[in-house]
Amino acid sequence: MSVGNTGLPRQAVPTAFDAGAAAYDRMVGANPGYHEHLRMSAWRMRIPNDGRGMRLLDAGCGTGASTAALLAAAPHAEIVAVDASEGMLREARAKAWPSSVRFVKGRIEDLADLGVAGSFDGILAAYLVRNLPDPDAQLQRFLEIMRGSGTLAVHEYSVRDSRAAAWTWTAVCWGIIIPSGWRHTRDTVLYRHLWRSVLTFDGATRFRRRLSDAGFVGVHSETVPGWQHNIVHTFVATAPA
Repeated sequence: MSVGNTGLPRQAVPTAFDAGAAAYDRMVGANPGYHEHLRMSAWRMRIPNDGRGMRLLDAGCGTGASTAALLAAAPHAEIVAVDASEGMLREARAKAWPSSVRFVKGRIEDLADLGVAGSFDGILAAYLVRNLPDPDAQLQRFLEIMRGSGTLAVHEYSVRDSRAAAWTWTAVCWGIIIPSGWRHTRDTVLYRHLWRSVLTFDGATRFRRRLSDAGFVGVHSETVPGWQHNIVHTFVATAPA
């Protein structure tokens, strides 16, 4: 079952991110808490022993902000970071990374065809699932490539369970995000998509159920502090042992 989304067609999302890639880091850098909240989600995975001997997947890595968060939580892990947008990956690869981090271009749905074999001890998916054509199928694929008792963290916007959160989201999008997107890129397609897709994405209760239906156990979620309270959530789930 697909997640409702009245924004861009899912196949057009990587191209929209290509267009916004050069300004993306400046945009999110102006968002109080953006990087802190990604680090919070990575820490909520409770990766043991600084990730020693572990292999982690950053699914939908963008310009590398989520990769940096995962690296901070697991500095000794091998990290494979995947994204379908060449523009976003170009920005990510231009940053300094240890040899343990590898970037791969392609759709996360096609991971098996991207030369990324083997299983993972943990997966971080930030702002990804909402933009997938078939989120249920992808959650099941995540489970298939995870080692027993591995942790999935989905860092995502979800406002449908709270009228106040939905109102705040709309106010911030039209008062700040969309105008700022226009100033930086002279285009608002990506940012209007962001607004619409968040409003139509699962509520937190529905998404937790979606994770359970995919076969994960120990499903729970936590929100973040600040203006994004009840807007940004970390959904944490475990692969059965």
